[in-house]
Amino acid sequence: MKRLEKKHPLAIRWFHWINFPVLMVMIWSGLLIYWANDVYHLGPWHLFPPWFYSKFNIDQRLAEGMAWHFFFMWFFAINGILYVIYNTVSGEWRYLVPNRHSFREAIQVVLHDLHLSKVHPPRRKFNGAQQIAYTSILLMGAGSLLTGLAIYKPIQLAWLTSLLGGYPMARFFHFWLTMGYCLFFVVHVSQVIKTGWNNFRAMITGYEIVPAEEPMA
Repeated sequence: MKRLEKKHPLAIRWFHWINFPVLMVMIWSGLLIYWANDVYHLGPWHLFPPWFYSKFNIDQRLAEGMAWHFFFMWFFAINGILYVIYNTVSGEWRYLVPNRHSFREAIQVVLHDLHLSKVHPPRRKFNGAQQIAYTSILLMGAGSLLTGLAIYKPIQLAWLTSLLGGYPMARFFHFWLTMGYCLFFVVHVSQVIKTGWNNFRAMITGYEIVPAEEPMA
């Protein structure tokens, strides 16, 4: 016998689905800006070769990219701040923040996903790997906001820019945080596909189907 069990509150689902398109716009507009000063390399190669910019119509759009980026950054910041406030006030942070068992559980999850272990991770709202990953993304969001402000207003917020090691270093952190989001997105979507429709439905409806004999911890 299976039953419906509540998993994600409405507010968490709203924050999640608002953040997804906003972050996509931020990454896309960030690329439009990055084109104008393509400074990072992997050895002798540019991270994004010239054909990449022309293929995806990214080149020659600096002003447009800045307009989109500086507009949607407020939605990104407000959504993130409200998310933190909600988790703090509602007590949802207890499910999200890693504890002393999370790292060991994360290793267990990775070994299980790689089919190197038959031991299933403990079944609860967020396992150790998810706690570490989602908390890391939250910290990355705060880092993106701070580094973004530092390179957006380096004169008015000179203290922040200086604290981050200067403008070039703040821009370096900002760029690689963005690359971190892209990596997280690939892994996150892969895990959603792997776990199936039930997990995806929970983030839409707030409920998942679970066996009656296996209540969530």
